[in-house]
Amino acid sequence: MGIETTLPHRKENKALHPSPEETNSISKPRKSRRRHRKMSPVQKLYETCKVVFSYCGAGIVPSSEDIQKLCSVVDAMRPVDVGLTPELPYFRLTTAWRTPPITYLHLFEGDKFSMGIFCLPPSGVIPLHNHPGMTVFSKLLFGTMHIKSYDWVVDAPEKTSTTENQQPETENQNPAIENQQPTADNSIPPQVNAVAPPGTRLAKMKVDADFTAPCDTSILYPADGGNLHCFTAVTACAVLDVLGPPYSDPDGRHCQYYLDFPFSQFTVDGVSIPEEEKEGYAWLQEIEKPDDLAFVGALYSGPKIQEK
Repeated sequence: MGIETTLPHRKENKALHPSPEETNSISKPRKSRRRHRKMSPVQKLYETCKVVFSYCGAGIVPSSEDIQKLCSVVDAMRPVDVGLTPELPYFRLTTAWRTPPITYLHLFEGDKFSMGIFCLPPSGVIPLHNHPGMTVFSKLLFGTMHIKSYDWVVDAPEKTSTTENQQPETENQNPAIENQQPTADNSIPPQVNAVAPPGTRLAKMKVDADFTAPCDTSILYPADGGNLHCFTAVTACAVLDVLGPPYSDPDGRHCQYYLDFPFSQFTVDGVSIPEEEKEGYAWLQEIEKPDDLAFVGALYSGPKIQEK
């Protein structure tokens, strides 16, 4: 009885009280659009990375379509999207440090990829280093930065010897010169009677220029695009870095630092470069992490990333 008496009433109000099926058919697209509108740029970056790097690993480069997809997302990133302004303390030059510390803001790291931001005060330096087996997207969010990058010359010999105008090390060599250590800016003072360092490899310069934001995303690959690079802050600046896959010592992806020497400083049997091209090549020597290089971790305070 109760059901029968209520049926006419429900029919009369069908327009005012649509069925659940009708309600869902109307509201789902709206909810979907609302969710899409509410997704923050950094969340979109995370979601895109999940897709692009899902089937990639060390030495495996994403497809050209996926590269373009991720590049367009990184290109669109702005300082405000990650809660950054040049007025933050990370970007101030202090006299307490001989070499300005670099602040790192951790966004995400998993087995497939990592996302983070390097904050450099004026004259801050991230020395020349490699990215073994990685595809890397770097976006200068603000400021001016000098970038120097190299790629290894394939099959180039590593054994080096001194040039004719350099003499072998002798007992009278100044021990102060012999014990000079490289600094974070990748330079060593000019040395008299210098001996070619062991394990030096030949590399071809890819980039040596200043970049000012806004500028295009820089993409480097396992064997191309400037896999070894050095960042020097001309002004305070911030760099968003996406690495796929991330560094991992257990998996052999160790961050190795280098010194670069002019090509003309050493000679190697069987290696010949035309005179007009020599400035585009350099010898790179592996070094330990410079003693004055300091990375300082700080809490990321931008929009949160919902890991799914």
